[in-house]
Amino acid sequence: MKKLLFACMLLTTSLLFSNTVVAQTKIGYFNEDKTFKLFPGFHEVDSLLQVFREDSVGSEYERRSAQYYLLDSLNKKDCKTAIPGKSCEEVVKEIERQRAILQNWLTISQRMVGAKETTLLFPYRKKIYDALQEVLAEEKYTLVLETSALSIFFTPPILDNLMIRVAMKLQLPLTNGTMAAWKAAEAKAAKAAKPAPAAVKKK
Repeated sequence: MKKLLFACMLLTTSLLFSNTVVAQTKIGYFNEDKTFKLFPGFHEVDSLLQVFREDSVGSEYERRSAQYYLLDSLNKKDCKTAIPGKSCEEVVKEIERQRAILQNWLTISQRMVGAKETTLLFPYRKKIYDALQEVLAEEKYTLVLETSALSIFFTPPILDNLMIRVAMKLQLPLTNGTMAAWKAAEAKAAKAAKPAPAAVKKK
């Protein structure tokens, strides 16, 4: 979902500064990671992942390691009885398979942790992107950029910070400084949007 949403990140920087395109496109910017951290209790995800690494992933490695060394030892004593019903050739292949798993355990464990993290983040991510879709529709944004895609020389308007808009929709806590800056920007935008008073003609 995230990859699809931010496919537009590949647009050239010149897009941001093209008067013609900006006039036709409403651009917002968004940061998923920072939005996650606004949820009260989100830090528990890191704790759960740490427990998963130590208990589940760590225990699985120890189990597989013990299984491998036992099978290797039995094979060296008598390959014909190492695995009942299996030929010596099949036993050797099984040992090689288990050895390959242990040798690639770092990659395998990273995939396991990644899958667990995806599961833990799903409820948060769903709330975020449901709210983001509503914001895009309500505010008529046509382009969303990941914050990291913005040039360091370009300071986007705070009112186009979709993370703040999503946080407000989900009633997530924002700092006093952020809220003050937001309200000031809203007041400035409202003032600029008011039509200029008509000139009074002199008689």
